[in-house]
Amino acid sequence: MEAKDGAMGFDFGGVYTEVVANQCLAYTLGDGREVTVTFSQIAPGLVHVVETFEAESQNPVELQKQGWQAILNHFKEYVEENV
Repeated sequence: MEAKDGAMGFDFGGVYTEVVANQCLAYTLGDGREVTVTFSQIAPGLVHVVETFEAESQNPVELQKQGWQAILNHFKEYVEENV
């Protein structure tokens, strides 16, 4: 993954461990950390997304939260534009 301006980049990969259509994605990152994303429909056309991740030890947790939130924001934009 890399920032749009090219200022920062890193390798990112993993293996999906659970896929339940319209409900849940779970995967293990290359370094063994686990991530879970749940999708809950709260109204017609409105879905609540919760992403839970294990923080790594090299970067501040707040910085990691910002990165994961940016990924979710881009996912939201993509979904809204491609429905």
